[in-house]
Amino acid sequence: MADPAAQGLLRLRSHTHDDAKVGYVELFFDLVFVFAVTQLSHGLLAHLTPLGAVHTAMLLLAVWWVWIYTAWVTNWLDVERMAVRLLLFVLMGLGLLMSLSIPQAFGGRGTVFVAAFLTIQIARPLFMLAALRGRSPDNYRNFQRILIWALLSAPLWIGGALAEGQSRTLWWAAALAIDYAGPLLGFLVPGFGRTLTATWNVEGHHLAERCGLFVIIALGESVLITGATFAEVPWSGAEIAGFASAFLGTVAMWWIYFNVGAVRGSDRIAHHDDPGRMARLAYTYLHLPIVAGIIVSAAADELVLAHPVGHAAGMAVAAILGGPALYLLGNMAFKRTTAAHFPLSHMAGLAMIAGLAMVAGHMEPVALSVATTAILLLVAAWETLSFRRGAA
Repeated sequence: MADPAAQGLLRLRSHTHDDAKVGYVELFFDLVFVFAVTQLSHGLLAHLTPLGAVHTAMLLLAVWWVWIYTAWVTNWLDVERMAVRLLLFVLMGLGLLMSLSIPQAFGGRGTVFVAAFLTIQIARPLFMLAALRGRSPDNYRNFQRILIWALLSAPLWIGGALAEGQSRTLWWAAALAIDYAGPLLGFLVPGFGRTLTATWNVEGHHLAERCGLFVIIALGESVLITGATFAEVPWSGAEIAGFASAFLGTVAMWWIYFNVGAVRGSDRIAHHDDPGRMARLAYTYLHLPIVAGIIVSAAADELVLAHPVGHAAGMAVAAILGGPALYLLGNMAFKRTTAAHFPLSHMAGLAMIAGLAMVAGHMEPVALSVATTAILLLVAAWETLSFRRGAA
């Protein structure tokens, strides 16, 4: 028999067209991650070293895992129900605590970061088990396995929080490896089986829209950084050029993702024979380099506005070129899941960035930024024209 509380409070989505819409409470929940993305980009800029980049990448992996798992959960639950809203508010508060800890996650606030992260990762599947009991046997077993995997990595997270120095990096790297391996292995538990993606009853339009909104969050954070930094620097020719480059680069990034990829991805997953399998690859994993590219580009834009002239240093070059490269690489892989081949425009863009890297050490930061923005604009125009010719 179905659990009365689950029937009264946690009605699962019927997956009609209306149920595919993103709820206002989900948008409210996302506000925490505007702050998280800002913390990540500022943290990268404050620690622009190889180790700082590794730490920022690890924190992004943890933040993304919290967000994408919650997006999957709200794909199955009716967010208009009071219990689901309360769940999101609790997760939102924990996410805020986690975001506040980001600057000192590898310092004095590692314990706070881990406590918030693990509470989210364990409380969420427990809530889902209560919601699914007696209603969806396959998904109920799926969340039992998810809970086991969360508990499996928990000792490593805790061990890292209690460790100091580089030991914390190693502990957390191992924990992240387990967390990210879970979906790929179907949350395999010896003696308890594994979850098949065919049993994941995914509402494709909803998940695609949720991930698109996260891209908007990251792009919006880039706009905020550009505006706030430009308002505080002298408005000379170099700074104005840097500002224009940062703004047009953000516009180009929006165009590259939303003009073709987002709509086609949404339609593709909605009509896929195994939408769970596509959602796992295209949205759970392949959106990570897209978001990472935006964060790195935002840090690079701030760096260029603050120091537009002079020869670019090694890590500055890596940020200015690496952000657009990551973004194009992520979009190229994502679009490959919805088309028969990799987009030629993106491959050409990556080749041009690689060529630019050979002379980047002799260029001023603002000139390098303008060059990468020109490449992004070229890719956006190339893909748009190709898509229109193909449609015609």
